[in-house]
Amino acid sequence: MTLALSRRVLLTATAALPFATHAATPGAQKVTLTAADGHKLMAWKAEPVGKPKGGIVVLHAVYGPTTHMGDVCARWAEAGYAAIAPSLYDRVSPNENTVAYDKLQDGVKKMNALTEAMIFADVEAAAKAAGPADKVAISGFCFGGTWSWRAGAARKWAAQVNFYGSNVFDFNDLTPQAPTIFHVGDMDNQITMPKIDAIRAKHADMDLHIYSGAVHAFENPDQTASYKKDAAELAWQRSIAFMDRHVAKA
Repeated sequence: MTLALSRRVLLTATAALPFATHAATPGAQKVTLTAADGHKLMAWKAEPVGKPKGGIVVLHAVYGPTTHMGDVCARWAEAGYAAIAPSLYDRVSPNENTVAYDKLQDGVKKMNALTEAMIFADVEAAAKAAGPADKVAISGFCFGGTWSWRAGAARKWAAQVNFYGSNVFDFNDLTPQAPTIFHVGDMDNQITMPKIDAIRAKHADMDLHIYSGAVHAFENPDQTASYKKDAAELAWQRSIAFMDRHVAKA
């Protein structure tokens, strides 16, 4: 893959616990975390130059902790936030924790092998590495967006930034314990408009944005068939402004 983006991650070796010495923005590095049950997992981590405004835990899509997750962490760091994206798949296949974008079912198998206890333990390990508890937000994409929603309802966070959580509708009775912004396309085949309407009706106070002409995974430039640049950039602008309101100024 051509490393064309200015914030493209730095592919460095995993370092000592609890996490590695980081590089300055715009890069992100691979680090190692230890969960409360002793499980060690890889994560992407990026920190801003200077004191962070806060932190954010980013949960990956069904394809695992791809370099896109490193790019996402680096982008948050550019905005002033310490960001960390844990590899949830290290629980089931630590030596093969990503799958190709044309191998969706391989990711689904890994996803289905995980339990709530496993995921929440790894989320908590990442949260501790991201900063003080009252200044750390939760975020996720696709599969990770579903778990961001579930983790966001399980305990308090400073904020939640959710990109098209695939199965949020199935957990619509859960209530986020933090201000939440939710991004979804009006052509998303996993979160259809009737589901979006139901989510909006149940959570009227949520900052929900629907992007015209956008499909699932519209934020990821590495998924060229679904990427929609104008929607992605607007979602990022809104997300950073949301974090600045609810985390940086809190």
